[in-house]
Amino acid sequence: MGRRNQDSGNGEEKSKKISIQQLKEVKGMLSFIRPYRWHFIGGLILLFLGSVIFMAFPRLAGELVDVAAGKGKLGLSLNQIGLVLIVILVLQGIMSYLRVIWFAVVSEKGMADVRSSIYQKLIGLPVYFFEKNRVGDLTSRISEDVNRLSMVFSTTLAELIRQVLILITGVIFLLVTTPKLSLTMLGTFPVIVVGAMFFGRFVRNLSKSRQKSLANTNTVVEETLQNINTVKAFTNETFEYNRYKNEMGNVVKTSLLLAKYRAIFASFIIIILFGAIFFILWYGATMVQNNVMTTGQLVTFIAYTAIIGGSIGSLGNFYTEIVTALGGTERIREILNEPVEVNAPLTVVRPKVTGHIRFDDVYFEYPSRPEMAVLKGINMDIMPGQKIALVGQSGSGKSTIASLLMRLYPWQKGSITLDGQSINDMDLSSYRSVYALVPQEVLLFGGSIRENILYGRPQASEEELMNAARTSNSLEFIQSFPQGFETIVGERGIKLSGGQRQRIAIARAVLRNPDILILDEATSSLDAESEKVVQEALERLLEGRTAIIIAHRLATIRNVDCIYVLEDGKVIEKGTHDELILKDDGVYGALARLQFDI
Repeated sequence: MGRRNQDSGNGEEKSKKISIQQLKEVKGMLSFIRPYRWHFIGGLILLFLGSVIFMAFPRLAGELVDVAAGKGKLGLSLNQIGLVLIVILVLQGIMSYLRVIWFAVVSEKGMADVRSSIYQKLIGLPVYFFEKNRVGDLTSRISEDVNRLSMVFSTTLAELIRQVLILITGVIFLLVTTPKLSLTMLGTFPVIVVGAMFFGRFVRNLSKSRQKSLANTNTVVEETLQNINTVKAFTNETFEYNRYKNEMGNVVKTSLLLAKYRAIFASFIIIILFGAIFFILWYGATMVQNNVMTTGQLVTFIAYTAIIGGSIGSLGNFYTEIVTALGGTERIREILNEPVEVNAPLTVVRPKVTGHIRFDDVYFEYPSRPEMAVLKGINMDIMPGQKIALVGQSGSGKSTIASLLMRLYPWQKGSITLDGQSINDMDLSSYRSVYALVPQEVLLFGGSIRENILYGRPQASEEELMNAARTSNSLEFIQSFPQGFETIVGERGIKLSGGQRQRIAIARAVLRNPDILILDEATSSLDAESEKVVQEALERLLEGRTAIIIAHRLATIRNVDCIYVLEDGKVIEKGTHDELILKDDGVYGALARLQFDI
């Protein structure tokens, strides 16, 4: 018994915490509309005035009937009442126009700030965040979830407040004028409110599930289109279609379940609310028949009751939309609450370095796989201007060393220093500015060749751009295109060959003029002719710089200053090509004999 009570208490406490967290999420999102609060406040004032003025219509409609019957109470003629109605309509139109414009300012500018903040946060997050989250889900948050939030601020919230004001004003008026009928009508209100609260719980969970399923469909589309060549090479169009269709099936299933609960709630509203309205109409008609109230008063009461009934009925829908948006708000805040490694926009001050790199007993395992050690006590001492190579089987830790040097991941033990200073103590953006990376798989941006080269240093001059293209052996093939540097490379550089993409990446690195260069198997995927051209460009780029070269083809590293042979996360051999090849039982010697046939 005690255990049950304890569990119940924990459940209540948990529920309370969730409720408080929801309020924090809402408060956090409201901060985005603070710069536009005067537009928001102005819109609310117009909303209040418009709602109050609107409630004069039922009263004047009843007065029209009573005046026609010779029982008017306001002392106005039919023409005077008509003139008042026209004035009210004009005022309503003007206030509605201004209110819509002001709320649109709040919504559009506020949501633009939300999107900018999400994007700013995303590009400042560490690499391992993107390894844990799929791109489709992230793009869904910045598009679908923000769209829902935009709808709340532009229309839903205003309409919800408007309906609440109409409801309160109407109830107060009816309680003063026709208390008996009003109390009968108000008996239905608490039942509907309680029903809406229970209904909201289901909607919230289903809405989050639907958003997640929708994000999964976006992910399938992005993954398929990004790897369209692979899809077609393996004739997997049907497989991808079925994968998308299955995800869409989940969206439809959740959406239909959501619609089912909405339908149940709508039926509940119709039965309880309109059943009560019909009873009230019958009761009011008997009061007119018994001369307890005038026909005009009954008309006024019916009009107010209809308006109040519509307000109560719409509250459920608006409440549902706000709860749905709240589910998206949580997903947005999850990103905004993530700790960043850099804050954009940023000012990068490039430090002066000599390029002395030292790894001292470094241990590392990936955050997503803490049970698997990747590096196990790495020691390296790379002198300024030295060219060193990392050699080993796939999975031995070569690329991981480069990732740690770029501070893409935090290591668990040991130290890495640059010019005697721990790299963790240096400003991250300034630290990374001394590096340039030429990867094995070059993924270019979808713009022009010029834009892709200038990505290395956007403020570079035309002369520097041309020199980078010439140094990287790119100028000849760029000028062979009809549009030259303005040639569009296509998404991920798909319109260029592998060798051309590689040379664009080298040109980008040349333009950056790095102090330290990382080559991650930069020629391993090229044919012999392309490799020769790219290798010439790389040799120019390597001059006078500290360089870390990750290589499978040993021919490309025969002349480096030192070769580190890695196996299972450890350095097992170290020396020059000539030194290592003399070891009969050495790993490097065995690899060299296979590749050089010696």
